[in-house]
Amino acid sequence: MTLDATTVIIGQLASATAPCVTSSFQAECVVLVHMLRAHRPDIPVLFVDTAHHFAETYAYRDRLAREWNLNLINVGSAAPQLGLWQRSTDACCAWHKVGPLFAALEGYDTWFTALRREQSPSRADLEGEAPFRLPTGTTLRKLAPLAGWTMRDVETYAYVNEIPLLPLYAQGYTSIGCEPCTRPPSDASNPRSGRWLGQKLECGIHIPAPPV
Repeated sequence: MTLDATTVIIGQLASATAPCVTSSFQAECVVLVHMLRAHRPDIPVLFVDTAHHFAETYAYRDRLAREWNLNLINVGSAAPQLGLWQRSTDACCAWHKVGPLFAALEGYDTWFTALRREQSPSRADLEGEAPFRLPTGTTLRKLAPLAGWTMRDVETYAYVNEIPLLPLYAQGYTSIGCEPCTRPPSDASNPRSGRWLGQKLECGIHIPAPPV
């Protein structure tokens, strides 16, 4: 798995003029960043700062950014609305995550993500490479080199490469987003079942704009 993903990444980077990678600093995100920076040390690492993350997430982000000398770019709303999630998780995700990230992605032609098919039923048909259309009409390449990886693959890579993982995993979390809307999974077969209190599986980031 690792050799295949590395080979794919090298080829994808070679054909990218302005690549970036998004990272929530979950296990697969950190593994992907580790692989990418081995070949493009200055690749922009976009972190969507929703103003609602766990304190552990911020501390872990800052630690890795410092130790790995990441080209970290924090992306977020200029006017966070704390507590919006209590009225509507869809509105909160749109305001704090989707809108700011889509605006930031306008500056790139290639978007690396750490999505995996195993993560959720909503990602079971994930393609390793596909065009992604932003609301403005801009289209970029969206790449998921780890699409076929299992969590065991991710953990093995992290172990072999001595990558420390976000401490929240040790507390039973399997998918880690914003603190108010993240719980340990309610369904052991669905790692994302602890997100948004079970109301949904996706925030909207990975849903392309419809064609005009």
